[in-house]
Amino acid sequence: MGQADNRASQAVEGHRKAHERQGSPFKGVHHLVLNTDDIKTTIDFYSGILHMPLIHALRVPPGISRGNPPFERLRHYFFDMGNDNMLAFFELPKGEKDQADRDGVAAMQHVSFSTTPQEAEKLLKRLDAAKIQRAGPLEAAPGCWSIYFYDPHGVRLEVSYQPEQGDEQRNVDHFRQSREGMLKELRTVSDDQAWLDRVMAHLED
Repeated sequence: MGQADNRASQAVEGHRKAHERQGSPFKGVHHLVLNTDDIKTTIDFYSGILHMPLIHALRVPPGISRGNPPFERLRHYFFDMGNDNMLAFFELPKGEKDQADRDGVAAMQHVSFSTTPQEAEKLLKRLDAAKIQRAGPLEAAPGCWSIYFYDPHGVRLEVSYQPEQGDEQRNVDHFRQSREGMLKELRTVSDDQAWLDRVMAHLED
């Protein structure tokens, strides 16, 4: 092995050891958002087949645009996919979008990384230093703040955090609704009480 190869190998090993000591500044995936055009079928598959509990059901407030699909009052539902990570879906109007673009059925709409308020401040400085356009920080949901930007290939990225939780981010706890809080929205999906009871069986009253 030549000197250049040896230096490169040592540099890689140095980075590996640094990450072992410090870890990533991120805490994992806050929520991964995909698109669907049938939220009931999506709930049945992800909760019923994959055992990802539905933890939050909402409608996007009118007029808010942060790179969301271009429709008002979309359903935006969140599942617990384990390890305090969430998988979420927008429900698009049937027939309004084709597949294979960011706002299409089965496409990845954006990915959000969970971090702490302190690390978010550091990230803002790096984004600004690199002249990367961003939106935020802004309160994307009650008590949850987000920064939005794109990667070099046009993938929509988000970094999210709950300021009051500091270094101990608990995303699922923050987003989990009560049965009463979820029921009103779910009744716009189905009036089948047995189905509603199954979907919300894990939630507290």
